[in-house]
Amino acid sequence: MEQSIDSNKKPEFAAGTDPAFIPLPGLAAPVAPRKTEPESEAAPETDPETDPELDEAPEAVADAEGEAEGAEDGPVFEISDRRGSIRVAREGVRFTLDDQEADFDWSEIGAVEMNPARFGRRFTVTVHLSSRRWFNAEVEAESRAQLKEWPAELDAVLDAYFEES
Repeated sequence: MEQSIDSNKKPEFAAGTDPAFIPLPGLAAPVAPRKTEPESEAAPETDPETDPELDEAPEAVADAEGEAEGAEDGPVFEISDRRGSIRVAREGVRFTLDDQEADFDWSEIGAVEMNPARFGRRFTVTVHLSSRRWFNAEVEAESRAQLKEWPAELDAVLDAYFEES
């Protein structure tokens, strides 16, 4: 049996071998919902003319649409480059990198830190969770002037939402 002496190889860790391995929230694959009852035993159809609950349904849909539009009210900080984006809004903070997303609600965020690069054009935002974990995302600015504007814009949005929760 041969043994590798190469020190450049790092061991692969997974949840089964490393108990400290926890995947990022929001980055797991979606799970298909389970069917609890066969389709033949599904709930009976209701008549919209005789069922009073169905009369209220259009109003509930209109309220839900109004809430969705209301969610966009207020300041929003959104920046992106060719691979990733950072969005700070009423819902919380969202990091996107390629096809991966991580969403953080204001109730779980302990602090938000920003760090514009001293040299270069990278802007880093770090979210510190109340569970002593932190996650960061980087976006590359098109110009140094744009990089200098982003901290003030992000600060205004954080002032609006961070203390509300």
